[in-house]
Amino acid sequence: MDLFPTPPTQNLLPCDGTVLYLGPILTPPQADHYFSRLLQHIAWTHDQVIMFGKRLTTARKVAWYGAAPFAYTYSGITKSALPWITELIELKNLVEQHSQASFNSCLLNLYHSGQEGMTWHSDDEKMLAHHAPIASLSLGAQRRFSFKHKHQPHRLSLELEHGSLLVMKDETQSHWLHALPKATRIPSPRINLTFRAITIDSCEK
Repeated sequence: MDLFPTPPTQNLLPCDGTVLYLGPILTPPQADHYFSRLLQHIAWTHDQVIMFGKRLTTARKVAWYGAAPFAYTYSGITKSALPWITELIELKNLVEQHSQASFNSCLLNLYHSGQEGMTWHSDDEKMLAHHAPIASLSLGAQRRFSFKHKHQPHRLSLELEHGSLLVMKDETQSHWLHALPKATRIPSPRINLTFRAITIDSCEK
């Protein structure tokens, strides 16, 4: 599905990694369509994390899908990937075309409004292929996305548009943190799809 040529991009990071913002890769009607379909057909569950030895339930919802029942552990919780649905396969193919990378899994986040966000973190779990690209597709409310270097005073932020694609690759996860700050004035929801490459030995036997 070649909608239009991929726009010229440049690395947004000053050092120690590569982040490319490709802008919208879906037309507004297509982005609306996929947002509605994913909202209805993804097996959303509230996310759980373990903090200070206690299991906490977050306001946002998540879902974990893949080409196999990959185990994915973060924040002390392990999830087993559900099989792809049609819409995820279609979006994966499109994202692979624009990012020129291959993915075998996808972690989805549903933020019901700007009251929900994500604190500073890196996607550097051991089951992820080392320095492999992570492609983030945004649907719904436009939200600010921020980066800060782990050891230097570098910071930057950008607005992620409806239907847009952001690619993080190379050493980004080793040297940078990223976050989705809360935006209390935004009443509408956002779905974020992060396509990833899980190592084969992470698949549950």
